[in-house]
Amino acid sequence: MYYIVETSKSFEQASGDLDAAVKRNNFGVLHVHDLGNTLRSKGIDFSDDCKVFEVCNPAQAAKVLGADMRLNMALPCRISVYTEKGKTKIGLIKPEALLGMLSQDPALQQVAQEVEAQTIRMVDEAR
Repeated sequence: MYYIVETSKSFEQASGDLDAAVKRNNFGVLHVHDLGNTLRSKGIDFSDDCKVFEVCNPAQAAKVLGADMRLNMALPCRISVYTEKGKTKIGLIKPEALLGMLSQDPALQQVAQEVEAQTIRMVDEAR
């Protein structure tokens, strides 16, 4: 269900490398949520770092939405860079597993497989 790797890179370096990998793989970064800073800005004692990258390939997203508009709630894909117990990690929920829970359409399974391979490649490149 998850794909998570540990990296020896700093949190900031891994975040920058993920941003570059997303763009190299013909996806766009729609938004980056800095959850760590957001929590701290609200007075929450949160010591880890966590950025959630919302990434999208427009052609793939159009295929998903064209097959089942309800799946807009599962888009865009998210890839996280975070720290846990002093280690930097990069991970995602696998698109094939996620869409498989929401639809049994074989065409969507193919799209999910393609997107999963692409997003895992991005994580591995940023590692």
